[in-house]
Amino acid sequence: MGVEIQVEHLTKSFGKQVIWRDVSLTVPAGEICVMLGPSGTGKSVFLKALIGLLKPEEGSIVIEGTDIATCSEKDLYEIRKLFGVLFQDGAMFGSMNLYDNVAFPLREHTRKSESDIRDIVMEKMDLVGLVGAEDKLPGEISGGMRKRAGLARALVLDPEIVLFDEPDSGLDPVRTAFLNQLIVDLNAQIDATFLIVTHDINTARTVPDNIGLLYHKHLAMFGPREMLLSSEEPVVRQFLNAQRVGPIGMSEEKDATELAAEEGQELPPLPPIALQLEPSNGIPRRSQREPGEWCRQNGITPPPGSFRPEAAVLSG
Repeated sequence: MGVEIQVEHLTKSFGKQVIWRDVSLTVPAGEICVMLGPSGTGKSVFLKALIGLLKPEEGSIVIEGTDIATCSEKDLYEIRKLFGVLFQDGAMFGSMNLYDNVAFPLREHTRKSESDIRDIVMEKMDLVGLVGAEDKLPGEISGGMRKRAGLARALVLDPEIVLFDEPDSGLDPVRTAFLNQLIVDLNAQIDATFLIVTHDINTARTVPDNIGLLYHKHLAMFGPREMLLSSEEPVVRQFLNAQRVGPIGMSEEKDATELAAEEGQELPPLPPIALQLEPSNGIPRRSQREPGEWCRQNGITPPPGSFRPEAAVLSG
C-alpha cells in the first residue's frame, strides 16, 4: 500500500533564481500522478526535493507524519527507505551486470543472504521482463532495457513511493507505449504511490490518475486527469493538447507582442479524452476511476467522442 505525500507552500531557489514558489499539492496514496511542464520549470528539482536531496527555502513535505524539509538526517534516512527512484538514464553501474546492479540496494541496505537476494532480484527482473538478461552489462543492451533494469532496481526494496524522472526520454513511441503499460501493471500489482515526471503527452493523457503542471515558477494546476484534460485554463489547455496558441512560447513565456498577435484567434476544439490505460490482466487498479466519473460529478461536459476506444490520442 502506498503512502500519501503532502506538499505545502514549497519554494525552491538557487541563489537569486527562483525555480518555483508556493507549491501545494497532495499526491494520493497508491495513485499514479504525472508532473508536466515546459523544459526548465524545475520538475526534476521537485523530485529531488521530495527525497530530501535538495532543501526548499520555505514550505513542508510531510510523509508518514515526518516533514522531510526540516527533519534530522537520521529521520530522513528512514523516510528514504520508502522510496524507489527510476533516474532518467537508468543510472546503472557500467562495470556491473544487470543482476548485480539490481542486487546493489539489497546488499547495501539489508542483511539478506545471497540466496534471498537472488530470489528477490529474479522476481523483480521477471516483473520488468528482463529474465535471461541478468548477465549482460548496461553497455550491451538498449536504452529501453536499461530503463527496465533501473526500474527493477528501484523496486527491490519494495518501496511505497516510486519516482520516475522522465522514464520515456530517449525511447521511441513503441517502447514508450510498452513502458507505460508496464507502469500501469506494476501499480496494480504493488499498489505503491507513483509520481512520473515526463514531457510525453500520450503518457500524460492515458496513464495517470492525476496530473500536475508546473509553469512560470508556480504550480498552474494539479488534480484528477479528467479535470485537466477538459480544462479551459490557457496554459493547461495549450500544453496538454500540444497547441501553439497560448501563453507558452519557445522561451517559456510569450511576450506581449506575440500574445497580442494571437488575440481573437479561434482555438481548436479540445480533443476527446482517451480511455485511461488498464492493467493487462483486465482487473481495475484500486485507484482507477470509471471513465467520465469526474466529469459527471462536477457537471462538466467532456469533448465529443471522449472515453471511446477510438478516441484520438495526441502524438506528443
